[in-house]
Amino acid sequence: MKLIPSSARLSLGATATRTTGDTERGTVRKLIVSEWVTLDGVFDATNMNKWFAPYDSSERREHIMNVVVGCDAIVLGRTSYEMLGPHWSKQTNDDQGPAHKLNSVAKYVVSSTLAKADWNNSTIIKKNVEEEITKVKQQPGHYALIMGSATLVQSLMATDLIDEYQFLVHPVVMGSGTRFFKDGMNLTTLTLLETKTIGQGVTLLRYQPTRD
Repeated sequence: MKLIPSSARLSLGATATRTTGDTERGTVRKLIVSEWVTLDGVFDATNMNKWFAPYDSSERREHIMNVVVGCDAIVLGRTSYEMLGPHWSKQTNDDQGPAHKLNSVAKYVVSSTLAKADWNNSTIIKKNVEEEITKVKQQPGHYALIMGSATLVQSLMATDLIDEYQFLVHPVVMGSGTRFFKDGMNLTTLTLLETKTIGQGVTLLRYQPTRD
């Protein structure tokens, strides 16, 4: 999820309501992975004008807004952090999307190489990643959100930290580009929670890890 690279900078609208349903967890946060992908798994920001922009709808904008506004923290890898921060840190209103939320919410960037994190309310996690994200989850709230950050998500899939995956699947096959899941990953089984048509043929798929 790229909110939003310059190649596909769309308005996300101004609706700002908290997500409902099983994100209400009282004092323990979920960790939710939220991604925008093509049918063949591409989430490449460099060609979003081909697979993301053509499928804009008010329903999709509202869904994205709600997911972001409803979170209590955001966890990012270095690449996603460096993509989002320079744009959103300069926004002073919500005309293009949830700028206030993105700029004010606690952000944790997982990187062993990032020297500093200038975006407001940002913390760098350089080591003990599983332990530090566990601490984020143990804080009061509804959920922490991972956007984009494919490498980080892949590294966490072997842990018990991810509670839910949300994919906005766009009805296009790119045939090439950066895919969210890389070849050679271990088998991971998921349980379907919900399917929902968002608009313009975009489908929301919600899964939780299948645990014994």
